[in-house]
Amino acid sequence: MPFIKIYIHLVFSTLDRKPLLNSLDLRIKLWKHIKQNATEKGIFIDMVNGFSDHCHCLISLGSHQNIEKNSSANKRRIFTLA
Repeated sequence: MPFIKIYIHLVFSTLDRKPLLNSLDLRIKLWKHIKQNATEKGIFIDMVNGFSDHCHCLISLGSHQNIEKNSSANKRRIFTLA
């Protein structure tokens, strides 16, 4: 059986690319929240990083997942604060 690994690079920006994530402490808290929330929802995030006006997430797909289920829909699911 072949080994297949698919990664998706998602980029989120703040509203109007305003520098709302202007402190390192805030960004670290946000990155931890994103990883924890994604883990709870069965989404594996390999890396989260970014700057004051955007965020990068590297998502690894499992064998039971597809790109459609792990792109724009997951942006909403990952960033849900509730």
